[in-house]
This record gives sequence, structure tokens and C-alpha cells, in this order.
Amino acid sequence: MNKDLGWKVILIVAVILLFAYGIFGIPSGVSGGALADGLLSGGMFRNGIHLGLDLKGGTNLILQVQVNDAINVDSDNAVEILKDGLRKAKVNYAEITKPDPANHPEQIVLKGVPPDGSSALRDLIQNKLPEYDSASGANDTWTVTMKPTAVSDTKNQAVTQAIETIRNRIDQLGVTEPVIEEHGLGQYQILVQLPGVDDPARVKELIQSTAMLEIKQSLGGPYSSQDAALQEHNGVLPNDAMLMQGHTGSANDEWYLVSRVSAVRGKDLRDASTGTDENGQPEVNFVLTNEGGQRFYNFTSQHIGDSLAVVLDNKVQEVANIKEPIRDQGRISGGRMTQQQAKDLAMILRSGALPAGIKYLDEEVVGPSLGADSIRAGVRAAVYGMVAVLIFMLIYYRAAGVNADLALILNLVILLGFLGFTGATLTLPGIAGVILTVGMGVDSNVLIFERIREELRNGKTPPSAVEQGFGHAWVTIVDTHVTTIVSAAILFLFGTGPVKGFAVTLTFGLLANLFTAVFVSRVIFDWVLSRKRIGEALSI
Repeated sequence: MNKDLGWKVILIVAVILLFAYGIFGIPSGVSGGALADGLLSGGMFRNGIHLGLDLKGGTNLILQVQVNDAINVDSDNAVEILKDGLRKAKVNYAEITKPDPANHPEQIVLKGVPPDGSSALRDLIQNKLPEYDSASGANDTWTVTMKPTAVSDTKNQAVTQAIETIRNRIDQLGVTEPVIEEHGLGQYQILVQLPGVDDPARVKELIQSTAMLEIKQSLGGPYSSQDAALQEHNGVLPNDAMLMQGHTGSANDEWYLVSRVSAVRGKDLRDASTGTDENGQPEVNFVLTNEGGQRFYNFTSQHIGDSLAVVLDNKVQEVANIKEPIRDQGRISGGRMTQQQAKDLAMILRSGALPAGIKYLDEEVVGPSLGADSIRAGVRAAVYGMVAVLIFMLIYYRAAGVNADLALILNLVILLGFLGFTGATLTLPGIAGVILTVGMGVDSNVLIFERIREELRNGKTPPSAVEQGFGHAWVTIVDTHVTTIVSAAILFLFGTGPVKGFAVTLTFGLLANLFTAVFVSRVIFDWVLSRKRIGEALSI
């Protein structure tokens, strides 16, 4: 064996060992059922290969983001800015309202603004609310409306933030290779696919919960009802106070009087974890950011002896006395929480609050038995198809057919090893990509072998025929592979999850085929020719 052939063989063996490492162990049987059982049991592949929703089973959800909620939050904040700014500018007004928060949350109406206050109002909107336009009307009425570009940006941002929040929550559940992406065209929808999830009800609850954390000053309570709270304050609540209901898990309805302004909000949260309190009950410990911790420290320093309320999703979870300044840590505890509820709450707090409400448009649960049938059918088709191709190549091309069969098997090893190393998700379209790769691999060998036959018929010697066959077929093979890879790239860019899986599998299979059908096959031919006597015929 010459030196050039030696290093080529070493390279091929190294590639085989490398990608074989990506395969944990191939079952001894060669039937489709045996291979399918090996795949289902997890023994065929390393842990790197994951099964998609269509093979493993799981939950498929289509969510609708209620983007108007995000607009309402922004316009509510704008209302407070207008009230505060007009008060500081000493401009009187009758009322500030949002006439139709459900359908037109971007619109704010001010009534009773005197003419001499118009200039101050315009300056306030221009400086503090640049994303809003204003227009005066009859009877000292002004309409403040969010600009269309700002409305569109806010809605799109709400969808993007919702996707990230949902992904953070799902990732902490440990779901393997979930699909979480925008769905539909301009409908503000999200597609969520969770392979292997057997508790979709819990997932829906985790996804939809907003978990908005606030810490407010507690000014009174608990009260048995709202009327009881009003009676204590002569029917009129303080302007800077509001009533909030206690946790729904309490035996009776409880109401608390709390400050409107929050000392701490959800955005000040840095981390959250579970633990147990002094009574051995589950609790959630949270840590604030530096800025939030400093603000909380200032608040508690000024209110030693007062009470503070921990508010979650607009419900008072617990009330505690401030005995000393608190900087950046706190806890949510109580006998009403189970260990699982504490874990879920900590996870939701860590992942942040959803920017808007979520509506479920569609929910489908795919059973694992359907996936098992799909795997068996797909693997069986791949095995039967590959066996048929191998036999055909042996019959039609005789000894050279062994060359093509070895290259084809190596192509499959490289492809499966790639899936294992990259932790790819194998879907039913991915199996189709594997089967298509087998066909493309044979096609390359047919092009080369037919060219070699043509050169032999023209009287060329076997070494010269092999040289010319690979040299002339190379351009055609590259051309067919590049055009197919371009098509696969388009599928990957514009397709959804399963289609992308097909595109990735097909692309790498084609790249592997260039290596096996051209380089490996050529090395085998060179090795066979090196063992033949001069003038001995080539079996092809």
C-alpha cells in the first residue's frame, strides 16, 4: 500500500470511529422491528439524539397573546403621568379616562382642561409621552392617542417577550427540545410543542400565570369584606390607598388596605428559590437586584414598626411587621403552599412575568403509541429500502457494488453520529431525510460507475478509467448536491420545526455523501487496483 493510500485509509477509519462514537450501540438484529425497538428503548443512540413530538408524543399548544393588555399597561402608565404632570403644573381638569379600554386601549380622553392649560398639556405630552399624539376637541376636551407605530411596536414586543418568558419557564421544566415560536401571520399567536410532556394541565397553568410580585405598605386589615373596610374609613378610602383581596386559599374572604405605590416590583427580582420556614412548611425565598434592594432598604428604614404586604398577582399573600431595615432578600411563606406549588412559584418568579394575557386557541395531546408506530414504520421503510438498494448494487455492478454498499453504510453512520453529537431532534420528516439521503448516495455512485464503464468500453485501462470516471462525474455530483442543499436551506429558513428537521438531516446527509461517494469510494477503488496485476479486468 502506497503512502498516499495509507493516510487516506487512516483518515477514513478516524472518521468512522468519530461518528460511531455518536452512536451508543446498534442492536444486533437487522430487521426493521428490531431496529425500531432499539430506537424506542433508547439503546440505539447516545442521549444526544432526542425524539420530536411526532415520535415521542407530547403536547401541542397554540396560544393567542392578548396584546391589548400590553397597550393597556402602557396607557395606564400614561394616565398616571398625565395626572402627576398636570398636578405639578397646577392645571385643573374634570377627569381623565379611557373610553374603550377593550377595543381602543391606546386612547385617553381628558375633559375640562381650561384653555390656559393647553400649552402646559402639550409640553407635558411632548416631553413625557413622545409616543403619543394629542388633539383638542369641543368643550375643553383633549384626546391623547398612542401613535400607530408605537402601538405596533408594543404589540410585537409583547409577543417576543411572551415567547422568551414561556421559553424560560419551559426550559426550567426540563423539557427536551421544545418548539416555542411565533405562529400564524400577524395574528400574535405562539406555537408550543412539548415532546414527552404527560401533564399538559400543569404546563398550561405555568405558562399562563403572570406571577407579578409587588411589596406594598399594609395600611389596614384583614377585613371580612370590602364594606367592612369602607366603614372603618367612613366610606372613603385614602387617595394613595387601595383594597386588595387576600390569598384565595384562606378559609374566609380577607381584604387588606395597601398603598398604591409599590416599594418593590417584579422587575426588581434577581432570583427565587424554594426552602422551608421555621415550621417546616414550604416557602419561596427571593433576592432583589442592587437597585431594588437599595430602594427596599430605604422603604423599610422609614417604616420600622409598620406592616408590609407581599402581593402576588394582585392578591395579598402575607403581611409582616417591619422590625429592622431589609435590603435585598425576602420570602413568601404560608401553610397553604405545597412543595410543588412552591417550586412552580419560584420558577415563574425567576422567568419573569408575562407582558400580556394568554388565550389557548388549540390544544392537542399526541400519544407515545402513535409515535412508536411512526418510528417502526419509518425505520422499517429505511431498512427495507437500504437493503433493496444494497442488493441491487451488488447484482448490477458486481464487485464494484460492494464499494458502493460500504460507502452507503458509512454515509448512514456519519449521519446518525452527527445527530448524536449535535443533540438534534429526530422527527418523522427527519427519518424521511435519512431515507432520501440513501437514494442520493446511490445516485452519486451510479453516476461514477457508469462513467467508469463508459471509459472501459472506450478501451481505457482500469486505473485510467477510474481516474477519468471520478474526474468527469465530480462536477455533476457537486452540481446536484449544491442545488439540493440550496432547496434544503430555503426549507430551513421558512419552514416550521419538523420541516427544519428534514432540511438539517438532508443537508448533512448530502455533505456526508460527498465524502463517502467520492473520497471513500475512490480510496476503495485505488486499494482494489493496487492488488490487481497489470492488465487484469475490473469487476464493474
